[in-house]
Amino acid sequence: MIKRYPPETLFLSGLAGLVGLTTGIGILIFKRLIDLVNWTAFDWLGSQLGMLQGWQVIIPPVLGGLIIGLISKYLIEHEQHHGVAGIMESVALAGGRLRYERIPAKALASALSIGTGASVGPEDPSVQIGANAGSMFGQWLQLSDERRRILVAGGAAAAIAAAFNAPIAGVFFALEVILGEISGSGLGMIVISAVVSSVFTQAVSGTQPAFSVPTYAFNSAWELPLYLGLGLLAGLIAAMYVRLLYIFQDLFAKLPMPNIFKPAIAGLGVGLVGVFLPQIFGVGYQTIGQILAGKEQSFWLLIMLLGAKIVLTPLSLGGGFKGGVFAPALFLGAALGDAYGLLGGQLFPGLGIQPPAFAMVGMAALLAGAVHAPLTAILLLFEMTHDYRIILPLMFSVAVSLLIAQWLRRDSVYTLGLARKGIRLERGRDVEVLETLTAGEVMQTNLLSLPETDTLAQASEKLFQTRHHGAPVVDQRGHLVGMFTIQDLDRVKSEKWQTTTVGETCTRQPLVGFPDETIGTALRRMSIKDIGRLPIVERDNPRNLVGMLRRVDLVRAYDIALTRRASQRHLVQERQLDALTPESVQVTEVTIQPGAFCAGKRIKDIQWPRDCLIASLRHGRRTIIPHGNTQLAAGDVLVIVADEIMRQEVIDLCTKGGESL
Repeated sequence: MIKRYPPETLFLSGLAGLVGLTTGIGILIFKRLIDLVNWTAFDWLGSQLGMLQGWQVIIPPVLGGLIIGLISKYLIEHEQHHGVAGIMESVALAGGRLRYERIPAKALASALSIGTGASVGPEDPSVQIGANAGSMFGQWLQLSDERRRILVAGGAAAAIAAAFNAPIAGVFFALEVILGEISGSGLGMIVISAVVSSVFTQAVSGTQPAFSVPTYAFNSAWELPLYLGLGLLAGLIAAMYVRLLYIFQDLFAKLPMPNIFKPAIAGLGVGLVGVFLPQIFGVGYQTIGQILAGKEQSFWLLIMLLGAKIVLTPLSLGGGFKGGVFAPALFLGAALGDAYGLLGGQLFPGLGIQPPAFAMVGMAALLAGAVHAPLTAILLLFEMTHDYRIILPLMFSVAVSLLIAQWLRRDSVYTLGLARKGIRLERGRDVEVLETLTAGEVMQTNLLSLPETDTLAQASEKLFQTRHHGAPVVDQRGHLVGMFTIQDLDRVKSEKWQTTTVGETCTRQPLVGFPDETIGTALRRMSIKDIGRLPIVERDNPRNLVGMLRRVDLVRAYDIALTRRASQRHLVQERQLDALTPESVQVTEVTIQPGAFCAGKRIKDIQWPRDCLIASLRHGRRTIIPHGNTQLAAGDVLVIVADEIMRQEVIDLCTKGGESL
């Protein structure tokens, strides 16, 4: 009998393919635009000036910065978060609604940034093109939030597939970074988008990998300690890289000058370094290609390139250039790995070390440490080089780098900006909404428990009948003594199941939670140990088992928390308002300053600008929907919806004294 797919499945599959095709076309245009800008800025301008040389190479990045300042002010305007972080925020909090009308201006600004030499990459703009394509189709067709989220993730996967000719890495990027979890929900649509985009890109540009790499191999197990050291260094530099990105962002935010001129200042810095190190201009793929191809590089040149790139990328992005952090991370990893390999070859000449092999591993390790997406990094390098021979040391270094980077800095290059705004994402969801529920409200009290005297055969039968993967173990008085899982069962040979007890096999002193803890706390505790179930015990009597919290309960808890968040989640409301308001209207947070005109007054006693809406007010830890009798105080944070002129009037009321108005 032929299986007939429902029309809805065919429709969604076709829509995913359309998103992939649209993304592939958009990124092809974007790449051509970068080439055109680069030719204009360096080749054509150089011919007009009699060839750019010496200090004249400063002109393109400074000129590009001035143009980007104008585009940012008049075409892009204010954004709460930009790039991949903005997409992650939209997927988690606003159902994947993105301002797709702005994407042409963003793509133009990104092409100008890269083409005029700013030290940024093309992947963040590419992901924005794909994600906005998915959001656009989802909003046009009025799809549900969940389906729109999947289309946005599919567009992101298609973007990575087209940008790097790496469809598998694109799928895992969408799952690890955009959605925050690897699950079957919507996976088919994401794969379709990535495949269609990749097929189109390969049909137009060819199937060759991004880098042509000679044969490199893992020669000896004695090299493994060296790859361990490379992973440690990559994790350290990745954490430093993330930190510097936000240090420069804060520095430029405090710079006492109009924002329109800040990209030009950053361009001046890039140009001054580029006079001596022209390799730092733009994406840097040519330099990476030379390193991977085995072209001999000076150790100190590599160190200088590493130092320059780790500063100039934060300088470029902090100053206002538009671009990504992927390509600079790959550049940093290649320079680090090659320099490390050169040093290792001199110290251990008998190992036959090939520095480019360490450069390949360094690229993946540093990328994983920066974006906290190890599977994406591993698969991206494999697909970009078509080289499987050093996959084992690559995986080892990636794991070490990720652990070190997470130990030094919890957040990735994308999530740190969100965390600084109070948005903490776990598994693609905002865990802050889970702070409104306690474990006691959602835990399961109808428990399957296993007496510690049960044999493994008896335990196996109970687990099979109830379809559970684990259960708490209790003593004769019903007190918790451990946790027993299928993994514990697998560690014992089946012929010993009749004589071995659960108490002998279970995990003693298991991780536990308490009924008064928030679900967010419980989720973080479970994530640390990667466990699927958490026993809930009385705080005063940790052996008295009162319930069990499972992953399925966390999903249910999240759904319950969503119904409560309207009056509690100030940041979420602002983000959703920003996604739904017209292009000419802005959603802005304004903090009432001490001595401001409106401080100490009731809302109805203040003459607010016409056509201005005060959406919510945060007073300390409380968020309320204000009314006329609500009294304002210094330190209160207002969320206002207004156009540019009215917005400035509200800011004046909240920051200036009466004599200044």
